[in-house]
Amino acid sequence: MTFATATACELSFTLQDIRTESDAPVEVPAFLVERWRAEGRLDLEMAELDAFFARTGYPRAPRYYIIKWLTDWVRDYGIDGFRVDTAKHVEPEIWAVLKREAEIALADWRARNPRRLAHDRPFYMVGEVFNFGLANFDRSRGRFYDYGDRNVDFYTQGFDALINMGFPTHATQPIADQYALYDRELRLGEFAGHGVLNYIASHDDHQPLDPARRNIRENATRLLLSPGAAQIYYGDEVARSLVIPRTRGDATLRSMFDWNAVRTNASILDHYQRLGRFRQAHVALGAGRHIEISRAPLVFGRVMEGNEGTDRIVAAIGLSSGAVRIPVGEIFAEDEQLRDAYSGEVTRVTGGHANLQNASDVVLLERATQQRRQ
Repeated sequence: MTFATATACELSFTLQDIRTESDAPVEVPAFLVERWRAEGRLDLEMAELDAFFARTGYPRAPRYYIIKWLTDWVRDYGIDGFRVDTAKHVEPEIWAVLKREAEIALADWRARNPRRLAHDRPFYMVGEVFNFGLANFDRSRGRFYDYGDRNVDFYTQGFDALINMGFPTHATQPIADQYALYDRELRLGEFAGHGVLNYIASHDDHQPLDPARRNIRENATRLLLSPGAAQIYYGDEVARSLVIPRTRGDATLRSMFDWNAVRTNASILDHYQRLGRFRQAHVALGAGRHIEISRAPLVFGRVMEGNEGTDRIVAAIGLSSGAVRIPVGEIFAEDEQLRDAYSGEVTRVTGGHANLQNASDVVLLERATQQRRQ
């Protein structure tokens, strides 16, 4: 593989190649003109295109038409983020243009809808760069993707985060080791200040973690308590098997969702929901500093300090259910009242420990006075 063969190509016989590498002006395809005329919006669409190219000064090349139409979704509906598939098969600088135009479009939408959206976070873009991940996974070279004849840092091309295709491989090591590795990479290494999106299964990965779902509870815990962001692929939450007889290619990853599994695998769904609510409530879990307190059983803290205040948690994994004594290190103060968000039990720090009587195999400690988002 080279940069040219990866970008100037037909990705699949089912996906036509748009000549994104070309700056030659092109006209709107005739079939699209006829469709707009039949729908009574030809003049509006053409006027919008004229205004876009006049404002930006871009040539009427294929990629800029696509960028205009993609950012129409942002301008019309206030969409505040894109997940980009197969990012490595398009010239990377194009993604930076898409990000810039999406930011302009989102600002336009917010100006027209000042009361429709409470937050003012910037437009967010996540990319899938196949075989890219943390810790020199496959074609990763630190933060760069290696095309063979060219290295590209996609984080400088508009992406706030990239999918971490190394997670299923890294997940074969002990959880404590993986979390320590991710903390180093994301907080101290080349990825500091940049995001990753972890997963245990994905439509892109033909080697997901535990396709037969033999350890789905443990893997759910590993994923949702990991540093970085988390993607739940459809069916993860109800243990949808990824071993489907008589399938070919990636069809085994795209099987029908079994709605009966919502009932038959309710305990797994409940586990995902408890972990997910805790992750939603605590930005420190995915973005905070990882502090290992105990290795056996694994007890760790995450602390996030910033302009919006401090968030801190302590989590424990691999416990025996029932009465447990969890060390909290320096994360929580003596006599501080805590809640185990997993079981709902409330306790106080005594002698540097949180004592619980009805714990599960997972404990998720937070300040009991904290306002929780539902």
